[in-house]
Amino acid sequence: MAHASDTGRQPKEEFLRAMHALQAISDHTLQVASPILEHPGGLGLLTGSHLHHLARQSRGLCVELDHVGQLLQFQQDRLLRRIPTPGGVRGLHCSLDGTLYLTFDESPCIQILDLSGHSLHSLPCSLPGPGAFVSEDVTVTGSGLVLVSSLVHRAVFAFHHFSKASKGEWVKILTFASPRGLGVDALGRFLVADYASGLVHSFSLSSSFKALGLTTVSGLCGPRYVSNSPDGGFVVSEECGDVRLFGHAHQPLGSLGSRFQHPFGNPAGVCTDAQDNIIVADEQHKEVTLFPPTGAPVRLVSKGLQRPTGVACASHGRLLVADNGDNCVKIFKYQR
Repeated sequence: MAHASDTGRQPKEEFLRAMHALQAISDHTLQVASPILEHPGGLGLLTGSHLHHLARQSRGLCVELDHVGQLLQFQQDRLLRRIPTPGGVRGLHCSLDGTLYLTFDESPCIQILDLSGHSLHSLPCSLPGPGAFVSEDVTVTGSGLVLVSSLVHRAVFAFHHFSKASKGEWVKILTFASPRGLGVDALGRFLVADYASGLVHSFSLSSSFKALGLTTVSGLCGPRYVSNSPDGGFVVSEECGDVRLFGHAHQPLGSLGSRFQHPFGNPAGVCTDAQDNIIVADEQHKEVTLFPPTGAPVRLVSKGLQRPTGVACASHGRLLVADNGDNCVKIFKYQR
């Protein structure tokens, strides 16, 4: 009877044999060809059609090997922890230090947790006069400034501490028709997905909480979630549509669906990891997929999700998924 360790070893040995065989035949061909190519006699019996065929085959093999290298880096469906929440999670943000910020369907507050699920703090969402409000999404800058979006008030608010001893208050930054997803790009500009208007807004904040340099990208169909993208621009998901890409100057760069020939159901949360991979939660297909800078998409979570909405990356190859159908945040290990 074969031991489990033997069963696990066999695929690894097969992979290594295949890689060594490719390396050996490539090295041998180069050794044979090098002295011949130094002579002016040409390429022997090799014709142009041979070379074109070789070029096509080698390009395909390079793409396949690149994909194999990517698959070696990732893991699928490896659930580490499940953090129960008091209701459906609307907004999800994870800071570089591993602090988790959550907004909920029916709770007018920002819950702040560590990645073990322990509560660290809570920020009530309340305004003088109108009172409590429910936030759509939340984002946090590297300096700790918290921004939330509110559909009811049609505005984006920032939490302002007047001093270390004060409790602080929410300050209205800008009003929009229907602000939903929030993000921060590589230059520190805030991003707002304006759902009904089909817009994404970008702006900076002064020290006095004044919005500066407001710019707008139009022509989107129900923009939901927005995040920074690898080239300094942003990526935005569209309701029951595609995931659109924009460059650092907000120039359109196509979409993930067309670039990878990937059929989305209802793309929701989006984020970018430290290796410039774009990660997308699909609410309809109940899965999470990674789109690398090169190579084919990799499905990171294929089962165990009921209604994935927000996603965020954390250190040590961890992926956070807000599962609105299961009232929890699920933490997966997706990188080795």
